[in-house]
Amino acid sequence: MKLSILGARVIDPASGLDKVTDIHIEACKIVALGAAPAGFVAVDTLDAQGLVAAPGLVDLNVALREPGYSRKGSIISETRAAAAGGVTSLCCPPKTKPVLDTSAVAELILDRAREAGNAKVFPIGALSKGLDGEQLAELVALRDAGCVAFGNGLESFRNTRTLCRALEYAATFDLTVIFNSQDRDLAEGGLAHEGPTASFLGLPGIPETAETVALARDLLLVEQSGVRAHFSQLTSARGVALIAQAQARGLPVTADVALYQLILTDEALIDFSSLYHVQPPLRTRADRDGLRAAVKSGVISAISSHHQPHERDAKLAPFGATEPGISSVELLLPLAMTLVEDGLLDLPTLLARLSAGPAEALRLPAGKLAVGGPADIVLFDPAASTVAGETWLSKGENCPFFGHSLPGVVRYTLVDGRISHQA
Repeated sequence: MKLSILGARVIDPASGLDKVTDIHIEACKIVALGAAPAGFVAVDTLDAQGLVAAPGLVDLNVALREPGYSRKGSIISETRAAAAGGVTSLCCPPKTKPVLDTSAVAELILDRAREAGNAKVFPIGALSKGLDGEQLAELVALRDAGCVAFGNGLESFRNTRTLCRALEYAATFDLTVIFNSQDRDLAEGGLAHEGPTASFLGLPGIPETAETVALARDLLLVEQSGVRAHFSQLTSARGVALIAQAQARGLPVTADVALYQLILTDEALIDFSSLYHVQPPLRTRADRDGLRAAVKSGVISAISSHHQPHERDAKLAPFGATEPGISSVELLLPLAMTLVEDGLLDLPTLLARLSAGPAEALRLPAGKLAVGGPADIVLFDPAASTVAGETWLSKGENCPFFGHSLPGVVRYTLVDGRISHQA
């Protein structure tokens, strides 16, 4: 199929391209930017005047809930939701049932994602068997089955020596390890950031040191082992400072932040709404400002949704008994556009943190518009508005942004040149 996208403002952060031009697509690839190649005759065209064309967004953490948690979501429903948010490539964490620690589970996820065809899925394999932090998973077999990185989520290794050996083994094969740095003992039983809001509400707190103590240890182990490391879901300004220092020393480390951490603070908990119950927790305004500054500077190179859909009952109990997480991948681009609207980032920088940055962090074949490359494209109208929740594709309705008017509307999402979402 031959397709031409005409008259869009094309922004490709990877190459620095930012101009009004045309994109021509054939056989799943971009064949030209600008004038059509000789002999090219488009079968279909998209009039994109007034729209921005950018690389399809790359989300490093989208819980698909399949296999094992079908009441919360499925590969079909959550990849459809991702496409509606402008996402063409996503990574799914290993917390499935069974855990993503065998080739069979990885292949199942990939097969079902290909059948759905809504977005490209890159599995994150479990670093330890069963995520129990005791025995190393079969990392090479998982890599060969399609896993692009390995992590243990918030499940800690029982023994630091075992973790160190796992990192050394991963470094031997040039594998990327993802850290969610939170000290298990310091965080145990906590529900909110340890501070005035938690004290006022009578909620057990999780101190900032739960992140920084674990982060300092993990960075030292990265330095010792030489492993490529990505730090996910940073929440604190002091944590960001540790990452910046490590990068300045030349350590091969990257980092991401959950988009909602750039918007919300622990003050959102004041009415005990379980929709704001997340782990790691929302922190202070100062922490949010530190995260925003790190995104602007590039210390944090990726913004992710950290999408965790839940069934309705999961959020109906009293705050402490509810399951943590926000369903938000469907709003990834409009929510992110609030950062531009508020003057925190310019549009090319924002798109870099949503596409090229995350793709580079995990070495994914995505996140740029290049001749000969895959035609994974998002077309959006920056002047229009999205009413959150007006239409909803995710099975998880646990989203605190419902009813909000957000800047920008995703008009089309294309995966390999095929329209996977159309507003």
